[in-house]
Amino acid sequence: MIVIGGGLGGLSTACYAQMNGYRSTVVEMHEIPGGCCTGWDRGNFTFDCCISWLLGCGPGNEMHQIWLELGALQGKQMRHFDVFNIVRTEHGEVYFYSDPDRLEAHLLEISPEDARTVREFCAGLRKFRACLASYPFLKPVGLMGTVERWRMLAGFLPYFNVIRRSIGTLMTDFSARFRHPLLREAFNYILYERHPAFPVLPFYFQLACHADLSAGVPEGGSLGLAHSIEQRYRRLGGEIHYNAKVTEVLVEDDRAIGVRLSDGRELYADIVVSAADGRTTVMDLLKGRYLGDTYRELYTSTITEPGMVFPGYVTVFLGLRRPFPDGEPCTTYLLDQDRAAALTGIRHPSINVQFRSRHYPELSPPDTTVVYASYFCDIAPWRALSTGPEQQSRMRRGEELHTLPTGRGKAYQTAKRQVRDTVVDFLDQRYPGLKAAVAVKDVSTPLTQVRYTGNYDGTVLGWQPFVTSGETLEQEMKRNGPVLPGLRNFYLSGVWATTGGLIRAAAAGRHVMQFVCRDDGLPFRAEIDRSTPLPTHLVVPVDRRSEDRRSVDPSIR
Repeated sequence: MIVIGGGLGGLSTACYAQMNGYRSTVVEMHEIPGGCCTGWDRGNFTFDCCISWLLGCGPGNEMHQIWLELGALQGKQMRHFDVFNIVRTEHGEVYFYSDPDRLEAHLLEISPEDARTVREFCAGLRKFRACLASYPFLKPVGLMGTVERWRMLAGFLPYFNVIRRSIGTLMTDFSARFRHPLLREAFNYILYERHPAFPVLPFYFQLACHADLSAGVPEGGSLGLAHSIEQRYRRLGGEIHYNAKVTEVLVEDDRAIGVRLSDGRELYADIVVSAADGRTTVMDLLKGRYLGDTYRELYTSTITEPGMVFPGYVTVFLGLRRPFPDGEPCTTYLLDQDRAAALTGIRHPSINVQFRSRHYPELSPPDTTVVYASYFCDIAPWRALSTGPEQQSRMRRGEELHTLPTGRGKAYQTAKRQVRDTVVDFLDQRYPGLKAAVAVKDVSTPLTQVRYTGNYDGTVLGWQPFVTSGETLEQEMKRNGPVLPGLRNFYLSGVWATTGGLIRAAAAGRHVMQFVCRDDGLPFRAEIDRSTPLPTHLVVPVDRRSEDRRSVDPSIR
């Protein structure tokens, strides 16, 4: 088996391939694993650009079992904060505690007049927290028999009303019920950025996982997580080729037989799995063949419509020479229009700021600080800044924008500096002395993501859930599985074969191998990596009035 892409989806697929007796090879175009789950060094600082919270990092749910099977968490400390996010607006600040009792008390203190809406939200969160163990991740619905499906639905039956109400109500509509302007604004930014297409359900899901110590961050950060899975894969006997970019999937008699690399080499296999960018896979590596009606619509029409794919990010990293003990782990600031206008491509007038050295103290020298500031971003303004007259003419004609040269030119670099300086000036007003303490800095844009991973328009998560694209994909996966019509021995994996974040990418690898085993008439096998101890957990209070930190037995709820 050949697996295209050494991100988490590809590594997961390859791990489960080895567990099931397949001899697999991963081909990755870069020199390190992880794909979007990565970080990089600037001087003595490591800038971690991915994990702000990791679903499944604590026990009591099927997500956790997948991470343990992949060897992702063993021997590490999971760090948790008692506040999921802080939202600050001109009207004040809201601490979004994931514990529903603390959250309810805090919200009622802010706005007693909103008691009914506050209690409704927190009651739903309590109820939702109880149903986390019922969420299926280990087996794709498309492979469940009738009895299994009924058993799954029966597990959700006690929570039917809260699921029905929360998935049927947009958060933008729910937040509009609040009378207090602070709560009316802040609720839309619980998940760091504004997600106008999200119903209440994903807000409940993330907060409930956080409350159950299953949405913290892993010691070693994003690249550390990727290296742990890579090591698990190698222990299972797998092979990885780095600096190996695939340019074509080789097909013979409507059957995938291997891949061609950019240096002209050809590698052959009985099965090919692509965990690379979805559009690149189906339109470039396979030259637009084998799409069928569903994928043709998704990749030639739907993908170009606004809101169908997750936006990219602009990220500003700062390495500071001294500690900033008052720096908060995670805060979303709502900005005035003038400041937002200085941030190229910004979708909503807000930025999320994390003092990342509180998440990952091991990734920076002692008595220093790492700041990570980001915002959802459209790629078009950055692409326009990075292209010359000829490319801009092509853009106006609507030609294949995703293939244009990216990340070059004086105007592009000037815009990056303006974003960096705007963010630094903003933070220096809140944390005096921060600007003078900057030792190293870096800015990445959606074009950075395009160059590094090839992801369509710089997206990190692929298809957007709860809209036409994500729902269409999910239905296709339930009906036919991760395959393309008319092409044998080829499978899709990773974030483009599902919707969601890292746990979905990891689960996709497990699911793909379940389909492969079914197609080959083999029983599927998976086992937890017991070569190192289970992870430990640390809860860090965010409220500065509380100085204690406490270690927590992960079996305690």
